[in-house]
Amino acid sequence: MGYREIYEKWLSDPAIDEATKASLREIAGDEKEIEDRFYKDLEFGTGGMRGVLGAGSNRLNIYTVRKATQGLANYILSQRIPGEKAVAIAHDCRRMSPEFCAEAARVLCGNGIKAYVFDSLRPTPLLSFAVRYLKCAAGIVIT
Repeated sequence: MGYREIYEKWLSDPAIDEATKASLREIAGDEKEIEDRFYKDLEFGTGGMRGVLGAGSNRLNIYTVRKATQGLANYILSQRIPGEKAVAIAHDCRRMSPEFCAEAARVLCGNGIKAYVFDSLRPTPLLSFAVRYLKCAAGIVIT
């Protein structure tokens, strides 16, 4: 599927919120911008997922966070993990960090995986400690 088809799919998908669709309609005449936002999926690398905030499959947004979290959930559920399946989640002070943290927790809980979410900002080393202390299968830090 080409980038234009993916763009159109986002515009017609009932699961995509109206604010996101409105921001996509604003770029309707800018083919270069549409291509940049949809020519590939945002990649997960050694430093996690990094990208520009915004609407599109090649942008960091609630939909790409959900997709990555679902991938983690699928992996956890495929493993023979003794005890309760759980993930610790922390975030920092950057834009959208609390919202992305909440979205990740929703996806995990929707898959029957317990999410331990810090109630305010935490540094990455504290998340590492929490994963071990709470005997979690994984940890997510939104930075």
